[in-house]
Amino acid sequence: MLKHLVYLLTFPDGSTEPLVIAIPGDREVDPKRLETAVAPALATPFTDADFEKHPVLKKGYIGPEGLGLDSASEIRYLVDPRVVPGTSWVAGAGEKDKHVYDLVFGRDFTADGTIEAAEVRDGDPAPDGSGPLRLTRGMEMGHIFQLGRKYAEALDLKVLDENGKAVVVTMGSYGIGVTRAVAAVAELYHDEKGLVWPRQLAPADVHIMATGKGQEIFEEAERIAAELEARGLEVLFDDRPKVSPGVKFKDAEILGMPTSVVVGRGLATGVVEVRDRASGEVREVAPQEVVDAVVAEVRGA
Repeated sequence: MLKHLVYLLTFPDGSTEPLVIAIPGDREVDPKRLETAVAPALATPFTDADFEKHPVLKKGYIGPEGLGLDSASEIRYLVDPRVVPGTSWVAGAGEKDKHVYDLVFGRDFTADGTIEAAEVRDGDPAPDGSGPLRLTRGMEMGHIFQLGRKYAEALDLKVLDENGKAVVVTMGSYGIGVTRAVAAVAELYHDEKGLVWPRQLAPADVHIMATGKGQEIFEEAERIAAELEARGLEVLFDDRPKVSPGVKFKDAEILGMPTSVVVGRGLATGVVEVRDRASGEVREVAPQEVVDAVVAEVRGA
């Protein structure tokens, strides 16, 4: 089945032109692809009033008969690239309740050209011939909106064109969202416990936790944090005195800094813990060696 869709093109100078697009019946027009294909014109579907002005176009039964810039109607007619010479189609006959079968492109009808406006599907051939396309979900990091002339007309926003004539501008909006970037990182780098920041993007290089009641634990954790900062690292220091170790561990997992240093009851036996958020690896290091160990880990990443 060859499906025909009719649009009214509106150009920047205000002129209009009908356009008929033929695509395979199992496809739909992708509005964004159509917008790109006809730019700078804007395409809007034909209304009943538009059909009344063009009686050659029988709504619901449009076929290629009588279409084309060289025809009496002078209505531009473009086909999907899948409509190639020798392919056979069923299409409207230009009359109510009538269709034409075995309509061969190149033999029974031609077009003014092709247009890439149909939806893209998984498995379609890539435009560069590299193989079939694979569709995957993506994350929007920025956007470009063509706002058209709706708001410009409301503001009577005009400029002089190359002929010195005042014309309404076509507006656009462009943006890259910083918050979108954070959301993208969270979607890509996480596990069931929380965030797993890549070291290059992490808000802090190391998360220091003092997990105990003795004053010496907090003093040692503060010493380690200060020395790491002096060595140029970004440090997140959890020195909350009345929060349990379990809560601090859970918070650290949710926040997801690449490396954590736990100063707790192991200090009594001469060790602190260095934890890797991504792998979950935990290793014990002597307090006097932990600063060098963490710096080497961060700088070597």
